[in-house]
Amino acid sequence: MNVGIDLIQISRFKEIPYNDNESFYKKNFSNDEIEYCLKFSEPYKHFAGKFAIKEAVVKSIGEKLELSSIVTFYNDEKPCVKITNRYSDFKVSVSHDGDYAIAIVLSP
Repeated sequence: MNVGIDLIQISRFKEIPYNDNESFYKKNFSNDEIEYCLKFSEPYKHFAGKFAIKEAVVKSIGEKLELSSIVTFYNDEKPCVKITNRYSDFKVSVSHDGDYAIAIVLSP
């Protein structure tokens, strides 16, 4: 297995508000991901967590990908990842604390 980890400051996302920067968010997140994050009172910690997952995926597979091709979702309240047009069995963990979000991804 390969491992990828990423840590990101949540404040980086707060500095680019969704309503003023939709193009940034649509470039990096699917519509479902955006809808998921915006339903929370603190959407930026969720955006940061999903971004950290995507970066950790790239690090775990050692291949440059468009972040929009990496889709995050939840299955039975567990974070999951799929890459567009590929089958993968990733193991994912994400956490938020204070001003940081962290994700770790194991890939086959």
